[in-house]
Order: sequence, then C-alpha cells, then structure tokens
Amino acid sequence: MRAIGNIIWFVFGGLVMGLGWWLAGLLAMITIVGIPWARSCFVIGTFAFFPFGKEAVDREALSGRGDIGTSVFGTVGNIIWFVFAGIWLAIGHVCSAVACCLTIIGIPFGIQHLKLAGIALAPIGKTVVSCDVAEASRRFNADATVRRMRGVA
Repeated sequence: MRAIGNIIWFVFGGLVMGLGWWLAGLLAMITIVGIPWARSCFVIGTFAFFPFGKEAVDREALSGRGDIGTSVFGTVGNIIWFVFAGIWLAIGHVCSAVACCLTIIGIPFGIQHLKLAGIALAPIGKTVVSCDVAEASRRFNADATVRRMRGVA
C-alpha cells in the first residue's frame, strides 16, 4: 500500500515539492556557509519525493546523543533557515495540502504535506528513518523515561 501511495504522491505533487527542496539545497550550496542547510535540504527533499513509510525524527531522540545540529547551534541554524527558506517551503506545502484536501481521496496527501510543512520550518537536527525505526525509538525512550521515574537504573 505504501508503494501505491508513494507513486500517486510522486505524480501529484511530490515531484514538484521534492524539486523545491533540492532547489533550496542548491541555492544554499552556492554560498559556502549554506552547506549544512543544503545537506538537510537534500535529505528532506528525498523524503518529500516518497514520504509514505518514512518519518522525520529528532536525531538526539533517535541516537540518545546530542550533536551540533541538536545543540544551540542547530537552533540558531533553524532560525536563519526559517527566515531565508523555511517559510517559503512551508507555504508551498500548506498550499499543496489545501489543494489535496479539497478532494476526499487527497486528504492523506494533504496530511503528508502538513507534516512536511512542519519539517520545513526547522529541518536542522532531524533525520529521516522508516516508521518502524521511529516507533522503536519512541518505545525505547518511553521505557527509559519510565525506568528513570521509577528510580530503576
């Protein structure tokens, strides 16, 4: 079912929005300082081509370790991203979501566009994994939190 959803998605909007992400990545690469943003653009652009069966998650929540993208530098990077590119990609995804939701059959695609709009606002510190890996990570982190609250090591 995911394959069919991804094919329909790709034909009816995924190609355009994925290319939009890649264009933002190419523009970011033109400036040397934009290379970290370009990497995020290419990862999320590939996700925008075929989003069903995948999920964007916080890298720190996934690995249990912080890195430069999940630190204060990542927050500053996301603020800069929001001003220069994030708002425009998010607007594109929201407009696509509205167009998809006008039909009953397009509602799942509209929901995917809204998820991508959220990611477009702050992509640094996120990575794309399969839904199974994301669920396993959430379960592991929840178990660790319960153990910590109970005082068990």
